[in-house]
Amino acid sequence: MGQAPDGARWWGVVPAAGVGRRVGSVIPKQYLDLGGQKVIDLTLSALVDHPRVQGVVVALDPADDHWPGTRFAGDARVQTATGGAERCHSVLNALRELALRAADTDWVLVHDAARPCLRSADLDHLMDALADESVGGILAVPVCDTMKQAGPAGRIQATVPREALWHAYTPQAFRIGLLRRALEAALAAGHLVTDDASAVELLGLSPRLVEGHADNIKITRPEDIPLALFFLKQQGRLC
Repeated sequence: MGQAPDGARWWGVVPAAGVGRRVGSVIPKQYLDLGGQKVIDLTLSALVDHPRVQGVVVALDPADDHWPGTRFAGDARVQTATGGAERCHSVLNALRELALRAADTDWVLVHDAARPCLRSADLDHLMDALADESVGGILAVPVCDTMKQAGPAGRIQATVPREALWHAYTPQAFRIGLLRRALEAALAAGHLVTDDASAVELLGLSPRLVEGHADNIKITRPEDIPLALFFLKQQGRLC
């Protein structure tokens, strides 16, 4: 239990240093209330309470005074790291903290703090799909809508074929050593990547797309809050 077929262990990293201005709240979106629980508590429970995950590192803003009031602040399975200016800095700092007790060949699941609707079945599916994977992979959902490319003045420049397009979700899973090397190389080259797979792609590698459920939404705008609440109730995680 808790190990991949090759003996590697599974760990989690949750970058939670953002302020989430687009959601329009006076507190960071990861600390908003969802049915009596904080967003980050629901997010972390999907990883911390999973039997195959050894532990989780949360990257926090140095001035964060909300974290002590969360459910997992005193949990021995959860450690913290100092967050950075951008998501990629926070993830890298968390990986360096994780390296104190995890091997480079272990797997890390990087999951957005404001993505509380992750299904346990999707997490299992991702971990199982990567059993024989040399690069890593991400949860994703195929694009269903017609996609338009914008041109000058906000006018349509082209219709983009959607057959090969996917929405990138999290968790995104890679070997700890590989992801750390990828992020270090990306930052050294001046690339502030917005997801972990992008850093790995810059090494010339192609992570696997693992299809998950579309209800694994990220809370970004005010209208996402009631939608996340609905999905959590549908999943039976909230009454």
